[in-house]
Amino acid sequence: MKLALIGSTGRTGRHTLAAALDRGHDVTALVRDPAKIPAEARDRVRVVVGDSTDRTTLADLLQGAEAVVSALGPTDKQPDLHTRTARELVGLMTATGPRRFVGVSGAGIDVPGDLKAPKDKAISWLIRTLGGDVVKDKPAEHAVWAASSLDWTLVRPPRLVDGTRSTAPLEHDAHRSTRSTSITRADLGAFLVDVVEQDLYPRTAPFVATPRR
Repeated sequence: MKLALIGSTGRTGRHTLAAALDRGHDVTALVRDPAKIPAEARDRVRVVVGDSTDRTTLADLLQGAEAVVSALGPTDKQPDLHTRTARELVGLMTATGPRRFVGVSGAGIDVPGDLKAPKDKAISWLIRTLGGDVVKDKPAEHAVWAASSLDWTLVRPPRLVDGTRSTAPLEHDAHRSTRSTSITRADLGAFLVDVVEQDLYPRTAPFVATPRR
C-alpha cells in the first residue's frame, strides 16, 4: 500500500515508519528535518520536507497515496497543530483523495457512544479542565474529521511509555475504555499500521492499550 506518513521522526512515528516499511508498504514521509529519518530507512522512503499545516506541502505528500497515517504528537509551540492539520487534510483529501486517514488522538476526549468507566470519565474531566490549549486541540480535531465525508480513524491511547512491542494482543475497542492505563509507543506505532491495513474502525475513535502483564 502507498502510505503518506506524518510525524515519522517522532517518538511514536519512528515505530510507525519501521512497521510500515517492515510490512512492505511504499512510504512517503513528511518531515521538517530529513536528517532525523533513521539511516536504515532513508533509501526506502520518499521524503517531503515541510510543515503539516502547509497545503502545498501536503499536496506533494498525498500524490499517489492510498491512505494517510499520522503519528503527529502535541507541541506547546503550536497548541492547535492537529486541528489546523486536519482542516488542510480534509480539504485536500475530499477534493483529490485519498479517502482514508488514521491518526492519534487521546483517551481523554469524549465522543458519542462512549461507555467509559466512572474513573475514566473523571480522568477525562480532569484532563479537559487542567490540560490547557494543547488538550483542547484534540476534540477540535475530532470535530473536523467527524464533519467530513472521509473514512477517518482517530486512535485514542492512554499514557504513552517507552518499551518493546507486546507479544500479546492489544486491548482495543470502539467505545469501551481499556483496563490497561498505558501503551508502549512501539505498540501504538504498529497499531496505526494495523488499522490502515485491516481497515479497522472507520469513522470511529477506538481506545487501544498494551495489555497488563
